[in-house]
Amino acid sequence: MKLVADSFTWPFRGEWRSRWAFGLLCVLLLPLLFIPLLGYAIQATRAAQTDPSPGPPAWRLSARLLADGFWTSLLLALFTLPFLLLLNPLAEALFNRHVWSGQDAAVSGGGAYVLAALALALPWGLWLLLVMPYATANFAASGRPVDLVNFPASIRSVARGFATWNLSAAAIVTAWIVGFACAGLCCIGIVPGIYYAILVSAHATAALTRQGPHPSAG
Repeated sequence: MKLVADSFTWPFRGEWRSRWAFGLLCVLLLPLLFIPLLGYAIQATRAAQTDPSPGPPAWRLSARLLADGFWTSLLLALFTLPFLLLLNPLAEALFNRHVWSGQDAAVSGGGAYVLAALALALPWGLWLLLVMPYATANFAASGRPVDLVNFPASIRSVARGFATWNLSAAAIVTAWIVGFACAGLCCIGIVPGIYYAILVSAHATAALTRQGPHPSAG
């Protein structure tokens, strides 16, 4: 489990305070700085692939960082679009079948949307976990946007390195649970929770294609 432990401590290595200052600002202004934040996530993955010991890399606004963020945002949009297209029809079907019953039509409609979102979130999340880590790692290593959408290659990589992928996925999922649930509810704040999850995910993703020996699973 060394991979998981290293991923959880990596955000606090090196000159982490200055990295966190800019990162928290980006998360706080997420609608405006979404692309730079995603670009930094790729930059952090790239740095962890080469040498994770210095901790998260310094924030440097560059054309490559913006390009990395742009292509990654397109991939996330591609993954999210089917979810959004299916949400309304599924919610309407559930509402018409009175799956969520209530005296108030607005409450019933809202409940139908909640159920529809939960039903779609599981396959959407599993698909993201299956292809996104290797796609992101390959893109960070090569810089080629085509690697982001080479889904067959990502799936083959999962099959070849299932043990490492399993640990990486566990670290990513746990980090986001901590980020949203624990950090958001324990008066620490959802903003640092999200940024922490991004850094943990970057380190865990980098382990899939890190130069040199892969980390031990034990």
